[in-house]
Amino acid sequence: MNDAVHTWLCPDLLFDGQSLLPGQAVGLSHTTVIAISPVSALPLGARRLPLKGTITPGFLDLQVNGGGDVFLNADPTPSGMAAIAAAHRRFGTVGILPTLITDAPEVLDRAAEAALATAGEPGLLGLHIEGPHISQARRGTHAARFIRPLDTRTIAVVQRLRAAGVAVMITVAPEAVAPGQIAALAATGAIVSLGHTDTDSATIRAALAEGATCFTHLFNAMSPMLNRTAGVTGACINSTAFAGIICDGIHVADEMVGLALRARPLLDTTFLVSDAMSTVGGSDHFNLYGDVIRLQNGRLVNSEGSLAGAHVTMAESVARLITVVGIAPEAALRMAVTIPARVMRMQHLANVPGQRLQDLLVLDDLWQVLGTCASLA
Repeated sequence: MNDAVHTWLCPDLLFDGQSLLPGQAVGLSHTTVIAISPVSALPLGARRLPLKGTITPGFLDLQVNGGGDVFLNADPTPSGMAAIAAAHRRFGTVGILPTLITDAPEVLDRAAEAALATAGEPGLLGLHIEGPHISQARRGTHAARFIRPLDTRTIAVVQRLRAAGVAVMITVAPEAVAPGQIAALAATGAIVSLGHTDTDSATIRAALAEGATCFTHLFNAMSPMLNRTAGVTGACINSTAFAGIICDGIHVADEMVGLALRARPLLDTTFLVSDAMSTVGGSDHFNLYGDVIRLQNGRLVNSEGSLAGAHVTMAESVARLITVVGIAPEAALRMAVTIPARVMRMQHLANVPGQRLQDLLVLDDLWQVLGTCASLA
């Protein structure tokens, strides 16, 4: 037993990154977890603090466009990124990939500078570049005027970020890249995700073979699965690649979320994303490309009536997966913690030992976030 432990937290359940375990104690040294032990094995006289609920590592969100009235495209600065991360932390998300959607090249340059300036700061995992190298036909709310084929300028930005050790996810459509460009991006260590694409399943398989390892928001902004053609949706579901999915009951029907999870050939390859905009933790509207996006009955819509991002938290998504979709709690927690950590090759973020108390959540019996171990212990 570690002599440096001064207090043992004893929750009803502990999510250790893989399973929900009863009868486990979490050993604290100051503000950090340094050990896990069965409660039955604790020494006599050990200071025990019973905690009602479930302890879990905090949620990780790999697609966050904004929060707290800050939209990254409008404020691609270190302070903007920090404000977005702080807004989501209030709801249990302790690590985000700030996500820049399609915009002018100089906006990407500013976001990259911000990611370099905030590298290593708690809560900011890197940068997700979602566009502009996507399909016009599947652009969604992305501005058509900025969409263009993948070019050396963006590749150079990715190379610079990766050379500095900044984690990068970049969403591209296969029809917007030339042969060899996905491989070049993957060679930097960037996570290449396929999304906003109208291509066919054969082209998707070729992109995966070249080095893409992920899909961006399954079902949304991709060619559909039909009886005579798999499309991007079917190719994603049939693949063993990682795939993000939005679980707000709006972007994807709850029945389809469950269907996709059951149909995938490899377990633990689908993870939750929020695709959250600045309204999470903020007001009910924001400006996107000069258009006012408004929150209406839980939906963010632009002037064309199209969905423009999501107004949902990871905490709400986890609870919906369990209570509405019917996913086992430990599988839902893996989708919010363990799988995104694996996608970004940051598996340590899904471990309990080594975590700061402010990065460990306490959930109640309905899987709602009560607070962090720092606030409740």
